[in-house]
Amino acid sequence: MLGKTLKNRSKTLSTLAIGVVVGGAVAGGGFAVADSSAPRTDRQITNMTDEVSKIKAYYGDTVDANGEHWASPDSNYAAQVRSIENQAHKYLESKIRHDRSGKKAIVLDVDDTSLSTYNYELETTFVYNPAGNAKYIATKTMPAVFGMNTLASWAKQQGYEVFYVTGRPETQRAATTANLAAVGFPATEDPSHMFLKNTATPPPYLPCGATCTVIQYKSGTRAHIESLGYQIVANFGDQYSDLSGGHAERTFKIPNPMYYLP
Repeated sequence: MLGKTLKNRSKTLSTLAIGVVVGGAVAGGGFAVADSSAPRTDRQITNMTDEVSKIKAYYGDTVDANGEHWASPDSNYAAQVRSIENQAHKYLESKIRHDRSGKKAIVLDVDDTSLSTYNYELETTFVYNPAGNAKYIATKTMPAVFGMNTLASWAKQQGYEVFYVTGRPETQRAATTANLAAVGFPATEDPSHMFLKNTATPPPYLPCGATCTVIQYKSGTRAHIESLGYQIVANFGDQYSDLSGGHAERTFKIPNPMYYLP
């Protein structure tokens, strides 16, 4: 999605839309062989309309006068996020209290970890388009994921350095920085604290260059941050690929049932 090797993104609803994949293998006798992984009946496939309704209910879908969709602070989604943030707050506070050594840091993903893309997803019916995505990011301000701006600002006040590692392209740096600042996240003007994906001129610390997977890009960037002398105490992301690959003492998974990025 927005911000995370979007061309390769594999979404929940995109998967549902495929429905049944018909096997194309042909046996020696010329008979088509069915794909054993394909659903045998329609009852094995989640209904797309029902799934979207469940997503809306989970986020507490509200629609404003302009027809834009927003998650509700009273939703089950917001409650789940707050629970995770409370755990993170206690952990970060404990680390500061018991370990004053070294330069401590936290790492935040952007889309659906720091900024909510819920309205974008509903507006595009969960289908990513590069041009439309770029226009949306350039012209609209996404709201903060409930409480994440407060948590990040508190961590900064406690002495943590706040780094952002996003799969958004380098061309979206200015818009991303402005959006984060507009909704209360710690300043991101310093390019050494804001990492975006640069496929045109990949950084030398990423051996995979322009071909990095999400995990390679994210973990490699965290390794780079560590090489600068920082101790990454916590890493926050809404995808397991944001969190895999090490280079963080603890990870915190923000819920996101809207799409999946391997």
